[in-house]
Amino acid sequence: MYFLSGWPRKLLCPLRGSEKPFYIQPDSRRRVFALLSQSQISLWYGRPSVLIVSYKESAKAASQFGSYEKTEWKSDSSMIAVATKNGYILLFDIVYSGQEKYLYEPVYPKGNPRVKVATGYKEEQCAPSITVEMKKVLDFQAPITSLQSMQDDLVIATSDGMLHLIHWDGLTNGRKAINLCSVPFSIDLQSSRGPSLDFEFVCIQDMEYCATLDGFAVVFDDGRIGFITPVSNKLAAEDFHGVWAQEVTDGTCVAINNKYKLMAFGCANGSVLVYTMDTTAGSMQLSHKLELTPKHYPDIWNKTGAVKLVKWSPDWSVAMVTWDCGGLSLWSVFGAHLFCTLGGDFAHYSDGTKKEPIKISSMSWGAEGYHLWAISSENAQQIKSDLENKSMIQQAEILQFQFIKSSLTVNPCMNNQEQVLLQGEDRLYLNCGDAWQNQNSSTASANSGHQPVREKSHLLDDILIPQGLSTLLGHRHWHIVQIHSTYLESNWPIKFAAIDHLGQCVAVAGKYGIAHYALFTRKWKLFGNITQEQNMAVTGGLAWWNDFIVLACYNLIDQQEELRLYLRSSNLDNLFAHITKVKAETLLINVFRDMVILFRADCSICLYSIDRNDNGPNPTANVQVLQEVSMSRYIPHPSLVVSITLTSVRTETGITLKMPQQACAAESIMLNLAGQLIMLQRDRSGPQVREKDSTSKRKKLLPFCAPVVLAQCVENVWTTCRSNKHKRHLLEALWLSCGEAGMKVWLPLFPRDNRKPHSFLSGRIMLPFQINIYPLAVLFEDALVLGAVNETLLYDNLYVHNHEKEPLEILFPFCIVERTSQIYLHHILRQLLVRNLGEQALLLAQSCATLPYFPHVLELMLHEVLEEEATSREPIPDPLLPTVAKFITEFPLFLQTVVHCARKTEYALWNYLFAAVGNPKDLFEECLLAQDLDTAASYLIILQNMEVPAVSRQHATLLFNTALEQGKWDLCRHMIRFLKAIGAGELETPPPTPTTQEPSSAGGFEFFKHRSISFSQSTEGLGTGKFNLQKTLSMPSGPSAKRWSKDADCVENMYIDEMLWRHARRLLEEMRLKDLSSFTAQLGFELIAWLCKERSRTARVEDFVKALKRLHKDFLWPFPVIPSCSPFKNGKYKTVGEQFLKSQSTETFASSELESRVINAHGSHICLGLNAAHSEMDSGSLQGPQTQDAILSPLLSKGDECSIGSATDLTETSSMVDGDWTMVDENFSTLSLTQSELEYISMELANKGPCKSQVQLRLVTVFELPKENRHPHRDQYLLHIFMEAGCLEWCTVIALILRDSAVIGQIISSIQHSEISKDILQGIKDGLLDVDGWASTDCPGYKPFLNRIKPQLQKLNEVTEEQIQPEAFQPSSRLSISKVVEPPSPWSGDNRSTVCQINNSQNDSGSGISRQEDDVQGEEEEEPLGDEGSYECSLS
Repeated sequence: MYFLSGWPRKLLCPLRGSEKPFYIQPDSRRRVFALLSQSQISLWYGRPSVLIVSYKESAKAASQFGSYEKTEWKSDSSMIAVATKNGYILLFDIVYSGQEKYLYEPVYPKGNPRVKVATGYKEEQCAPSITVEMKKVLDFQAPITSLQSMQDDLVIATSDGMLHLIHWDGLTNGRKAINLCSVPFSIDLQSSRGPSLDFEFVCIQDMEYCATLDGFAVVFDDGRIGFITPVSNKLAAEDFHGVWAQEVTDGTCVAINNKYKLMAFGCANGSVLVYTMDTTAGSMQLSHKLELTPKHYPDIWNKTGAVKLVKWSPDWSVAMVTWDCGGLSLWSVFGAHLFCTLGGDFAHYSDGTKKEPIKISSMSWGAEGYHLWAISSENAQQIKSDLENKSMIQQAEILQFQFIKSSLTVNPCMNNQEQVLLQGEDRLYLNCGDAWQNQNSSTASANSGHQPVREKSHLLDDILIPQGLSTLLGHRHWHIVQIHSTYLESNWPIKFAAIDHLGQCVAVAGKYGIAHYALFTRKWKLFGNITQEQNMAVTGGLAWWNDFIVLACYNLIDQQEELRLYLRSSNLDNLFAHITKVKAETLLINVFRDMVILFRADCSICLYSIDRNDNGPNPTANVQVLQEVSMSRYIPHPSLVVSITLTSVRTETGITLKMPQQACAAESIMLNLAGQLIMLQRDRSGPQVREKDSTSKRKKLLPFCAPVVLAQCVENVWTTCRSNKHKRHLLEALWLSCGEAGMKVWLPLFPRDNRKPHSFLSGRIMLPFQINIYPLAVLFEDALVLGAVNETLLYDNLYVHNHEKEPLEILFPFCIVERTSQIYLHHILRQLLVRNLGEQALLLAQSCATLPYFPHVLELMLHEVLEEEATSREPIPDPLLPTVAKFITEFPLFLQTVVHCARKTEYALWNYLFAAVGNPKDLFEECLLAQDLDTAASYLIILQNMEVPAVSRQHATLLFNTALEQGKWDLCRHMIRFLKAIGAGELETPPPTPTTQEPSSAGGFEFFKHRSISFSQSTEGLGTGKFNLQKTLSMPSGPSAKRWSKDADCVENMYIDEMLWRHARRLLEEMRLKDLSSFTAQLGFELIAWLCKERSRTARVEDFVKALKRLHKDFLWPFPVIPSCSPFKNGKYKTVGEQFLKSQSTETFASSELESRVINAHGSHICLGLNAAHSEMDSGSLQGPQTQDAILSPLLSKGDECSIGSATDLTETSSMVDGDWTMVDENFSTLSLTQSELEYISMELANKGPCKSQVQLRLVTVFELPKENRHPHRDQYLLHIFMEAGCLEWCTVIALILRDSAVIGQIISSIQHSEISKDILQGIKDGLLDVDGWASTDCPGYKPFLNRIKPQLQKLNEVTEEQIQPEAFQPSSRLSISKVVEPPSPWSGDNRSTVCQINNSQNDSGSGISRQEDDVQGEEEEEPLGDEGSYECSLS
């Protein structure tokens, strides 16, 4: 509403003297301010803020009259009255000099185009010359306690209990003074009781006249308050009657709000009581209080002292309050607190020390409320400083606080916009974001704006509104537009401001004329003819209709009220304006779709239609009168109307209307009458005429029904003309701002599935709710309220504190205005649930479920209800928490909402929460069923605090096993730490989880106890029903091997190791080598040591064919195929093939760019046919990407970092199916290959799997592990790990899929030089025979490789026949351990020499790729052991 800006200004009086001002009073226009000191009156001008004239009383007269005390202006600013201490009234004439004489004039440089072109053009930018002349002196023989101007009369209250009414010329006109004892007082005007107050020694201490109530609000010197009203216009003693408030005895001051008919009485206890008059009984009724709360101001709320002053703003929307102890506080008209200088940075220095609040002796608002003029009174430190410096000449100090206010305060037509617009003295604050974001849409709208709004509603809903949310909420900074200085010089202050519905164009209106600005052009448009500007004064506000500016103004030349429309794209000139004459002065204007509604000074409402006409060179608008409605019967005074709005809102919803199209028509008029929201809706009780039956262009509009009061204490109203069938609740609602009562929404109620509504249900319901910000705009579809808030910055650390007068930069922080927003949806849902409207709440919530903050909405609602009910000191007869919990279960985010709420709530409230939502153990199991492991981990923390350690361990173990199965490695690491933290030392047993509902909330848990949850995710492998925790989570029994870590004797570590071993055993049994390698790298599992233990048990391969197929599937390795013709006989093949395949292998290790280009190619268990493979390779060759020469660069030298690919690039892709054939383009230019030779090369490349799969088969995967966390022994060949562990069967399977005959030779060599179990030898032999048989029938692509390794297989048969000694046999039982774990096996020590042996023993032509890879590994492993720490490899 109103917000402080910057630092206050300090105005110094140029006349040096010993008297300081203590009282300030503005004239009716707030242009000239009268300041009083003891014997001097000074007149200051508002803009520029300069002293104009000063009148000082002579010493003789000052001693006779006494010191000055109060002053009052005549309504036309031609006279001023001053009350003195000795009971005199001094009447002064204010004489303005001629038009050509100014006290201050601006000086422009030579050549400046600003010259005087119209009468009075310089009047506002120059301070006029004024003289003060004493006219008359009146002696009232008693001290004057109050002074009040009332049109042509002056009302004076004296300390002897008399009330004097005199004319401004000093004559009484025969009227006698009124004695308060003769005025009858009662509780209300209808009471027949006589005077109930003892007025013998009572006088009026303060009073103020209320024009709209036609009476005086008075404060008596004994603290009682009342209201005196004349019965007739004679103003005689017998014509007055008074009412008084019985409960108040400590009144100090009073301030009248004429627009809202409110009387604000300051009290000695520091609070302000705001009263209104009951029009029916004529009694004073308390409306609300303005007081500080101990919640926000715990240190000062009851130490402020008595209220010293209350001042309403010029637009009557806010009230400023100050106390005896000092400080300023601002409230809205109905009690919403905006800011206070007794707390925060206003009351404390940056080092935490407390400031002494500044004391205000008098204050007054400036023009349009942009400034607050205040005179500070001296505190003790200042008096002491003044006494020490008597020789120094003192200067009067005036503080001028700067304010920024919302445009809604003066131009309520902004209530149908979704933008926040603030206006300052010389600038505008917009929250619409950067102009370029909406430039295209704005330009398109300007070019095609002739279409009516209802035709463009689909475009606005689909395009403009979604991007509006990001721009309206994108950041906390404002888009500030500086108002053109040329316009400000002659038309200050700015009265009205408006923004279009796109948020890209703004228009302002000052004293005369208008100006408008476009954000996408960043240019202002002013009147080219200054005479036209100065001859038009905007009176009723301005609004936007498409790209037209609609305004109600007064033509000073023709002395005629007019309605004008100016096109934004045209020059600002009356030649391009559409002008319609209006009968009476327009007070308010608003736009709804293609209609304009005016409220005029004769209490009538007029509706106009607007149509765009594009026939001429410039688009014009046609305005026609549609309907006039007289409201004089219902409106006592036209100035009481705060806002007027035309809406489609009705008491019935769209479903119950007789005609569906009526839901979007102009159905109702909303009138804010002094805070009362009155609705006039069209009378549809008669026969209805369809639009297609109406032949006339202007059909006759239906009359309006009698007005109905919807709400009280209403400050602002928001509605929209858009429609959205998915969010009808929000778009067809009416939103109200009600001050301290928060907000209210008049929500429509729709039957479910368009069923017929119940006859006993109302079509709408009024729901109140509280918010923490002052609402300035409502985003209807986004369920958000936009606002602004004052923030402060301290700069006192730049100065040294002393006891002398400190600068304002120390006394006050720097004030800025920041944007803010708040969600209101949870408040509405809660209010609906309270009223047993759960079905409506569900419909509303489902329509907003796609909002990004909808989970937060559910969490807020659950948290607020829990906090209120669980901390209530008294029993709650009908608790809401079970209903809220049941409501949340309708959404898939139920489990997350509950646990997030619990984590943010005190532990003491958990029992109450889970008694309503369900047992946390059951909720934990539901999370596992839904595969939501992260949420389950959060429930585990709940269980740790609410259950004994054994239960926590059981659930943690179950979650750990599930996380292992799903590969959630981060969660696995957290669970390992969690299990270690659950030690046997936890002796304290927390309270058990509640299983029954507390008496105060009975019936909540029964709903969840028998609730069936259905999840869309698959639950295979987890079984049905509840988990058998006792069986699954039993502690390991039997002998366990020693752990290799430091804490080998720790029972928890043994427990964790057993689970890790169990998971590794299952992975190996299921032949999931890829998952096993990821598990090893992520959790630091010592795979080699574990494989050594399991080499004769789990590490055996029962089915070689099944294992081979599983590896093909996991690593996306294609099954080998045989080309239609094999050019083995051609000698050129070996040269070209080896050269090309070698370059291919080199490229795959050196380039990660090519790896990112490959596509997914899932291998099939069925061998590819020759023709299919041929066509695949042909298509791949045609689609191959272009490859740069850098891809063919050789491998990095040893010691350099070898980049094989990032961990995240290890996707399941194939490198050659897409066909990287451009690599051999250069070879084709020098070598001539036949079609059959090229086909064979293609088949050989297709038989090799993806490059990444080769790396994964040979390397342990270390996904997402930082290099510093990698163990050097972890980065070994996966094949070598199985070799080192002695798992020869798996080594054989890996060698088969790699088709690496060198590995087969190494295995045979190892068997010859080592003592191997007969079962393993026989298993290898049988497995190879099974593979050979499978290759012969299903996959002949393996036959060439099996033929090549026949010599090695023959050696295997010989070794098997030689080892027949009894001692060589070992038990065949898989459940026995072959031998105690012995460090390194025979293969671990000979790792280096073995690799060299592999490189030297290769003599097959088909092993080019594996030979190249082994050479690379051989080079790497030939490095000395001391360099292992510097070895880096980006592993896939």
